[in-house]
Amino acid sequence: MLPTSHFEPINELFAACQGDDRDRLAPKFKLDGQRKRVNLPVEGLETQEAKATVLAGECSEFILAALRLEKSYQKLQRQVSELGSELSERNLALNQSVAENERMRVAVQQMVDSMPCGVLVLDRDSEISMLNPESGRLLWLAPADFGAASHATLQRIITVSGINLESVCSDAIGGPIEQEYCVCDLASKRWLEVRHKQLFLEPRRCGKPDQTILSLRDVTSQKRSEQEREAGRKSMALAESTAILAHEIRNPLASLELFAELIENDGDRRGEWISHLRAGIRSLSGTVNNVLTFHGIGALKLAPIQLSVTISNAIDFVKPITNQASISLEFTADDREAQVMGNQGALEQVVLNLISNAIRHTPEGGTVTVAQLLRRRSLVGEGQQTDKEYAVVEFSDTGSGIRPDQLQHLFEPGFSGSGDTSGLGLAVCAQIMKQHGGEITATNRIPSGAVFALHFLAIEHEAVKG
Repeated sequence: MLPTSHFEPINELFAACQGDDRDRLAPKFKLDGQRKRVNLPVEGLETQEAKATVLAGECSEFILAALRLEKSYQKLQRQVSELGSELSERNLALNQSVAENERMRVAVQQMVDSMPCGVLVLDRDSEISMLNPESGRLLWLAPADFGAASHATLQRIITVSGINLESVCSDAIGGPIEQEYCVCDLASKRWLEVRHKQLFLEPRRCGKPDQTILSLRDVTSQKRSEQEREAGRKSMALAESTAILAHEIRNPLASLELFAELIENDGDRRGEWISHLRAGIRSLSGTVNNVLTFHGIGALKLAPIQLSVTISNAIDFVKPITNQASISLEFTADDREAQVMGNQGALEQVVLNLISNAIRHTPEGGTVTVAQLLRRRSLVGEGQQTDKEYAVVEFSDTGSGIRPDQLQHLFEPGFSGSGDTSGLGLAVCAQIMKQHGGEITATNRIPSGAVFALHFLAIEHEAVKG
């Protein structure tokens, strides 16, 4: 029982004092003068007063200690009450958070179930933790395998669908990766696009991911559309090729027929007519080769060739055409022989196209000059500068030159500066040069004319010897 439960204090003076000042309390303790005195000797009275003083001091200390204990107890009760209130609030917030998480889980599950693509989630042990109905449809699973109480396993999915999802998961390293699979059954063929992503709950952690998410999408319609577009493109290319050939061949055929008649009737100038006939045939051959080259598929077979020899043979092939157009054709070559990796037939086609293009833009009596030379070029790569030797073949003419607004379109398929050609010649040249690992450039020539240049990386002499 606490000291405050006593209704009658031990001493009225001490009972009236409820503070903590013990020193102020002790001196005021004395016997009440109105009380009956005991007839004691003076010495005995002083001893009794001393004892009473000590007892009063002890009692005051006890009372003060009890008061402090009671205050501490009350403070503890308040703290316990506050902790209880806080715990109740936190329990309420926790229950609300659990309920909100459950609502979010149900909402996410409903959204995943309604998605038009399949979603399949694997946990750390490659067990299926989520499988929406669209995944079941795409993988030919029974409805019971992707319901709330589904027991679908990864091995069962692999067996039913024929898609090795284990290899898909093992390849899912880093960012999302897409793979396509062709799934066939007895009645149809389908293409599935599988996109997979690994998730780590703890950043920078290695090893197995905490979750692997696979998203599946049916791309059958896209694949069929691509196939149809490819078939349509081939049909359009065939139609374009047919139209180009018909347009390019019609006029030369009429000229060939005329030359054949002149050869038959005019024996004195038969050699001249035969030269014109040969030029027309070679022009037709170049047109057909342009169409076949532009729409052809596959890489060229390259081998070391002497560039000057190849260019010289091509010029001999083109001379009847320049003679027929009354244009002078000249060829010069550097004393140093250049050897490059090339395809002789394709390069002859390039020479034919460039000279034919020059003839169309050069008036009678003009000149077309072909020059083959070696140049060194500094290349910077990986922090180092190296000098490489290039073989350059320049085709210059004394024609009208190139309009500035046409320079950037010269090598586009179908572009024709004059509008009277198919626009394939220069495009074929650019394509062949790209296949050779080289490039073609075009500039205007001063005072008049144009310059087309072919750039080949020359084979180093040491490499040739080795």
